[in-house]
Amino acid sequence: MSSAANTPAEDPTGARLRALLVRAPTAVAFVSGERFEVVSEEFNHLFGFGDDTDLTGQATRAVHTTDLAHAGLHERAAAAFTAGRPLDEEIEYVKRDGHRFWGRLQASPLNWESPTAEALWIVEDVTAARAQRLQPTWTAKHDTVTELANRREFERRLAEHVGSRRGDPVSVLWLDVDKFSDVVKDMGAEVGDHFLYGLGQMLIGKVRASDLVARLEEDHFAILLPDCDAHYAQIIAEKIRAAVAAYRLRWGLHRTRVKASVGVVQIQATLTTVDAVLGGASLACTEAKAAGGDSVRVFVPAGGYEELAG
Repeated sequence: MSSAANTPAEDPTGARLRALLVRAPTAVAFVSGERFEVVSEEFNHLFGFGDDTDLTGQATRAVHTTDLAHAGLHERAAAAFTAGRPLDEEIEYVKRDGHRFWGRLQASPLNWESPTAEALWIVEDVTAARAQRLQPTWTAKHDTVTELANRREFERRLAEHVGSRRGDPVSVLWLDVDKFSDVVKDMGAEVGDHFLYGLGQMLIGKVRASDLVARLEEDHFAILLPDCDAHYAQIIAEKIRAAVAAYRLRWGLHRTRVKASVGVVQIQATLTTVDAVLGGASLACTEAKAAGGDSVRVFVPAGGYEELAG
């Protein structure tokens, strides 16, 4: 009988975990107390460790710049976990060679019923993105909560198409999250902000790279669709409405779902200003909300509305 036949079968769950820790391009670590229990290969590489060195078994202090920063992190994490929230923030870290970088830490307990026990850390290098966000040109054009374009930038980009003689069809969507105030009331502003960020990222994934997604204010979003007539804009609007309805907010112990109303307008000769275009889209959205929400309405020049979905 071969020696292989005498070897106990490997636990599939353990084999899968080891494969993830070695092959997945994500910096992941399991932390107990103030010590790294297990870290992924990518986590080691992110902090300048390699095959002959390993963060496994080392104190989490090894990746922090000062004792004060290290202690503060664990205090904030403990407070968040106890409140049923993950910790999600940007932290200045230090590599093995002393080089510093900014990382986004997403940390949560493995078991929410035991918030002080082992935790999962996911770290992403955001040094370049952070530097970009700190540029005056970036902050002037973007919403700080969602990192989408802000209203000023959206209106500037829309103005390039209003009154244009190129003849290419351009449409605008106005999206209003139904009863979003209830989410903030029940879960708090911080959870609401994380939801808006996640919703914004989802919207980007539903449109083309040439389209512009913006947060205008509160729970109101707009999407600029160049080279897109009203017919295709309706199709996109319905896909987005369905995507929002299927979207789930998961933030620690918080779970919720929402729906959205969407207004559609195609730029036309009777809409001669940016305000007129946005007004048409907003009015169509208001009609969708008045019909019960979770629906799409299209603005037409006569002042009426066409129904797409409900």
